[in-house]
Amino acid sequence: MFRHAAATRPKSYFFLAHRRQLSSQRHAFPVDFIATAIRPFPDYSPKKPAIYDAELVRSIVTALKQRRSESPDVILGPFAARFRSDHLVWAFLHLRSDPVLVGALLHWYRPRGRPVPAEALAIAAHVAVVSGEPASARRLLRDGLVSHRNFVDRVIYTYKYWCSVPSVFDLLFGAIVDINRLDEARTLFRHLVTYGIIVSADACNALLSRLTLDHMLSTFSEFQELGLRWNTKSCNVLIHGFCGAGKTGEAHRILLEMEGTVGASPDIISYSTLIDAYCRYGELLQATELFEEMGDKGLMPNAFTFNSLITLLCKNEKVVEAERVFTEMMFRGVAPDHVVYTTLINGYCKSGKLPAVYRLVEEMKNSQLVPDTVTYTALIYGLSRSGNMVEANKLFREMVGKGLSPDEVTYTALIDGYCKEGKMNDAFYLHNEMLQMGLVPNVVTYTALSDGLCKQGEVETANELLRETSGKGLELNVFTYNSLINGLCKIGNIEQAVKTMVDMEAAGLCPDVYTYTTIMDAYSKSGEMDQAHDLLREMLDKGIQPSIVTFNVLMNGFCTAGMLEDGRRLLEWMLERSIMPNSATYNSLLRHYCMEKTMKTTTKIYKEMRASGIMPDENTYNILIRGHCRARNMKEACYFHSEMIGKGFSLSRGSYNALIKGLVRKKRLTEATQLFEEMRAKNLVANREIYNIFIDINYTEQNIEMTLELCDEAVEKCLPESDLNKI
Repeated sequence: MFRHAAATRPKSYFFLAHRRQLSSQRHAFPVDFIATAIRPFPDYSPKKPAIYDAELVRSIVTALKQRRSESPDVILGPFAARFRSDHLVWAFLHLRSDPVLVGALLHWYRPRGRPVPAEALAIAAHVAVVSGEPASARRLLRDGLVSHRNFVDRVIYTYKYWCSVPSVFDLLFGAIVDINRLDEARTLFRHLVTYGIIVSADACNALLSRLTLDHMLSTFSEFQELGLRWNTKSCNVLIHGFCGAGKTGEAHRILLEMEGTVGASPDIISYSTLIDAYCRYGELLQATELFEEMGDKGLMPNAFTFNSLITLLCKNEKVVEAERVFTEMMFRGVAPDHVVYTTLINGYCKSGKLPAVYRLVEEMKNSQLVPDTVTYTALIYGLSRSGNMVEANKLFREMVGKGLSPDEVTYTALIDGYCKEGKMNDAFYLHNEMLQMGLVPNVVTYTALSDGLCKQGEVETANELLRETSGKGLELNVFTYNSLINGLCKIGNIEQAVKTMVDMEAAGLCPDVYTYTTIMDAYSKSGEMDQAHDLLREMLDKGIQPSIVTFNVLMNGFCTAGMLEDGRRLLEWMLERSIMPNSATYNSLLRHYCMEKTMKTTTKIYKEMRASGIMPDENTYNILIRGHCRARNMKEACYFHSEMIGKGFSLSRGSYNALIKGLVRKKRLTEATQLFEEMRAKNLVANREIYNIFIDINYTEQNIEMTLELCDEAVEKCLPESDLNKI
């Protein structure tokens, strides 16, 4: 499915570049000394009880063993007044093979208002480890660490006599990490090395995952230097750390070096983490190459891996390719979950391909996957964006009926859809419903409402709404200001639009290409080309790259103002700077040269357009046909008509009228009649002059029925004479 490029193996990276020599400042011993001078664990034996204490302990232990099913409070109540902390340790000596009773005794002792001695907690933890109760041991070790400063020393001191199972130190290390004493964990690792104990890689991985990236690297190198053999999960923690910091290149190098330097093979998590990072940062090529590499190594991608690729492809508007990945996912036997379906549904919704959306929803339901709030929101967004508000609202009510709670994004999708349709009452009804539900509209919600008001000409109301939004502590964004500027320009208030752009900059927001293009368009339409041109210079001075729409706005402005030579110079300026115009750029020039009947220049521009690799569109052909008809160049007009029909384009109403009139003038009545009937079949209205021509023709030919039909049609359909000449 994907193109595979062989990865180049870089030089060793973190294992060499980040390895630090252990200095005497960090360790009280050289590394080679550790291997030859391991210190022994201290000898320990509890102090001996007095006769009175020994008898009390025997009575307590006997009672616990004989009355195991009873509550410790009932069993030990008679002994409470004489019980001291020393009795805990002496009792543990008799209960070391019975962790349940050790725990019961300890649990009974705690509420007495006296702290449990560090030694007793350490011994209880050792007993739990030896008895195969690691979870209980870890809890006891955590309690000891929290309540006693020198608890680690107590664990080490009692180890030889009570435990001699090294896994207790994995649990002690994990307990220190649990309470987030990370420096102490690293110190413990170094200290245990002096006793010949190496904490396991799995225990150390928990520490790695909590460290900042720099500390993670130094700890990795240091522990490896001290004898720890890291594993695949350890490298995965490093990969995740680099990916989280945006350093995907370094993460990739770790993956490449794992087998050779650490002796750990990358697994599905290694690849999936890196693929997901590449996808999050938009690096599709690297992600797909890694995906292929996974397959080469016999590793089966999981749903998370596939979803990462599908998400990026949908984000890049490559929804068809995303579905190919989805198909491969199912082919490989990886069942897509509702997250994968929702991602793909959202992609098709944003591209407006609703039939594909409905198909995926049916597939999802057939797979017994239940759409959640995110799925419904994606569907509602897609329907709202396509203007299908009836279906969007129906789906919204279905969602609520199923007990799913719409969120701010769901409501905003519906509100935006109603605003685009100009149904502001419905939009504000939903806004109020949001508030009643306890949801807080965000800046996107208010931007949609503001944009809708502006399109209705209610710019002052929109402005008031935005002031209210700012008062609520929401920061307006570029889109919000742009919607207001667009509304002001549409009602012709360019001065206020410019002032709003100044306010936008004062708020710390930079006007973008859309902001400038909107105001330039307003200046161009009002014939103020100097101001429009000044804005272009300002854009370039600020390093804002104009879009092709920006240049087309200027071009149309120059042409509308009759400044055709300025338009030509703008086109030359664009080509000199390798800014590729499109058909709309050329169409503005072609239209106005055609209107002046300077067809020689029109032909020259058209040839330049084709030489630049710009293909004419439907509008181009209609402009050329009308222009040549006006200039009575019917041969050229018919040539372009034939070419455009061959490319699947259609004549506009104006082009039909111009061609028919021109053909009649040239006495080519059969062709003219054919076009007239074609025009009528498409329900396009001919102008009055064309109707008069064919009424006269049919009357002359004594075709009275057709003559009367055309008379009635002309009366019914013809526009006022003032509109007929607007081609």
